[in-house]
Amino acid sequence: MADKPNYVILGRGRWAGRMQTILAAEGRGVTNIPEARRAFGESDSAYVSRLAAGMSASGAQIAWLCVLPGPHVAFLIEAALDAGLHIVVEKPWQGSPRLTEALAAKAKSLRRVIAVHFEYCLLEEVQRWRRDFHPGKGLRFGGHFLLSRPDHMGISAMENLGSHLLAIREYAAAQSDVQEIRCGYEQPDERSVWLEKRNTRVAFLNLLENKEPIIQRFAAKVEESFETGDFPFDLEFALRVAKGIAALG
Repeated sequence: MADKPNYVILGRGRWAGRMQTILAAEGRGVTNIPEARRAFGESDSAYVSRLAAGMSASGAQIAWLCVLPGPHVAFLIEAALDAGLHIVVEKPWQGSPRLTEALAAKAKSLRRVIAVHFEYCLLEEVQRWRRDFHPGKGLRFGGHFLLSRPDHMGISAMENLGSHLLAIREYAAAQSDVQEIRCGYEQPDERSVWLEKRNTRVAFLNLLENKEPIIQRFAAKVEESFETGDFPFDLEFALRVAKGIAALG
């Protein structure tokens, strides 16, 4: 795109503030709609219409939904599409296959992108894994994502943290067998992923050592996809990640 697009951030709190700071530093215009919750007694249609009006009035081209996952996210997506915006959704994706298909179809019909924020997939090493190992048949995938802090989101560690690990697998080596996935809160910090072949480790990545601007890369990749409407980390991708997590029990 010749001109840098404007963003509207839905949500409040530390994460919404961080996204606003990052995008503004990249030269993007950013506005905020801090109150994205449904009002008491507000109908589905009124809720969607109110948010669509707010997003449209912002003058933005992209809505970044910095909110916790839940049923309300589908309404926010509907509102953003009705306002004519492209959308970034935070992981994990909790929509059903039927809902995912319906939202993806609506976005496609409107030539709008719905991106799910799996930023670790844009690490240079993960990109190399995709070049060297995709689709990953004959490999085994493992990963640990442990945080020393407690859970502040009310989402299981496997769903919240494991979605990052399974997204890397889905992108770089989707046909690999899952060897080991460990996720948890209030444990010594560890974030790592690896690939093995015939009991020999062929690739390893310590995510804690990341200093790369992957959020900025993600935003740029979203913007680049406007013309084609083709984005690798879309709702269908996120649904496959969610199914992978569910399969782990």
